[in-house]
Amino acid sequence: MLALRDWKLYLFIFLQHLSLLSQTFQYFFPSIVKTLGYGPIETLLLTVPVWFATFLVSLLVTWTSSRTGDRSLHIIFLMLLACIGNVIATATTSTGPRFFAMFLMPMGAVSSFQIILSWIANTFPRPLVKRSASIAICNMIGNCANIYGSYMYPKSAGPQYTIGGSANSAICAAVALLALGLRLILKRENKKLEKREDETIERAEDADGSDHRASGFRYVV
Repeated sequence: MLALRDWKLYLFIFLQHLSLLSQTFQYFFPSIVKTLGYGPIETLLLTVPVWFATFLVSLLVTWTSSRTGDRSLHIIFLMLLACIGNVIATATTSTGPRFFAMFLMPMGAVSSFQIILSWIANTFPRPLVKRSASIAICNMIGNCANIYGSYMYPKSAGPQYTIGGSANSAICAAVALLALGLRLILKRENKKLEKREDETIERAEDADGSDHRASGFRYVV
C-alpha cells in the first residue's frame, strides 16, 4: 500500500513498460538480420558483434551513470540512439545502413533498461519493503509488454518490418520524453525538499541559536 499510494510509481511503471516494449525486436533479431540476405550460419554469426557491442556499451553507460549520479540524460540519449536505429532499419533496404542500424537498436534500448531499474530503486529507497514492492510492481506490469509486443514483427512485414520499426521508433521517442518529464518532476520535488529542510533548520536555529546543518534525501535525476 505504501508503494501504491505513491503517484510516482505509476510514472515509472509506464516508463519501464514502454522500455520493455521497445526491446521486443530482440526476440526476432535473427529474423531481422536475415533480411540482409545471408545464409543461416552467417546470419547467426552477424548477431555476435551486435550483442557484444551492446554488452560493452551497457557496462560503459552504467559506470558513467553511477559516477555522474545521472539517470534521465543517459536514458534519453540511449533511447534516441535506438530511435535512430529503428528509423534507419525501417527506411532503407541497403545492407550497410541496415546493419549499422542493427547495432544502434539494442545498444540504445537494452542498455537504457538497466539504468531504468536502478532509477526505480533510487526513487523509492525507504522503507525497504516499499522499495521491494515498487520494483516488483514495475517488473510485473512492465513485462506484460512482451505479451502483445511480439505481434509487431509478423513474418509478412519483412524485410523492412515497417509496422514494428515505426512503432518502436515512436516508443523509443516516448521513453525519452517520459524520462525528460520525470527529470523535471523530480528536480521540482528536490526543490520542495530543500525548501522544507531550510525552513526546519531556520526554526531550529531560532529556538536555540545554534547552527544546525543537515543534508537530507534528494531524488536522483
